[in-house]
Amino acid sequence: MRVMVVDDHALFREGIVGLLKQQPDIQVVGEASDGLEALVMARKLKPDVILMDITMPGTDGIQATRLIKQELPQTNIIVLTVRDEDEKLFEAIKSGAQGYLLKTIRAQQLIEMLRAAQNGEPAISPSLASRIIEEFRRLASSGVALASEEIKGTELLTPREREVLALIARGASDREIAQALTISLYTVKAHVRAVLQKLQVVSRHDAARMARQTNSPKT
Repeated sequence: MRVMVVDDHALFREGIVGLLKQQPDIQVVGEASDGLEALVMARKLKPDVILMDITMPGTDGIQATRLIKQELPQTNIIVLTVRDEDEKLFEAIKSGAQGYLLKTIRAQQLIEMLRAAQNGEPAISPSLASRIIEEFRRLASSGVALASEEIKGTELLTPREREVLALIARGASDREIAQALTISLYTVKAHVRAVLQKLQVVSRHDAARMARQTNSPKT
């Protein structure tokens, strides 16, 4: 796993690098001290995973995450922060972060989260994950499901399928959808298959993109 570490505090950054270098399956390919430097370095190095500090002068971690994901969507980014703030958590996830961890995390947990991110899994502590699920549940129950007339083909969807599509568009996994809507994982998979078939798309990514494009502000 090729990892890049981004943090403006040299002592903390060096500590993380030292920890990662002890792992036989991890190679630290670069270090950066701000978001802009991280963007330039990521373009050159194309790391598998980036550990990104959220608070940095100039281009902060959230801005850097958004810019890097636009150019390198295959690179997984884990945001690190000292503050436990819902606003920053949701902003980081919406910007494309694969994970959001507090700097109080233990070393072994950090390594495990890095490996999880490399495998495409969310690298989020259980307490923070529960907040995301609560937010999905709140959005689903407050009527944020996409209106059927707004997307071609959604007139064929059931109300539950529209709720599933709304959560897919927000990047929720099948497990997160199941928890948000209080239904089984098997039922979620059945709804997802039905949504893809009715929208005549081949992947959930295509369905999410269709939903986002249709619901983006018209200029």
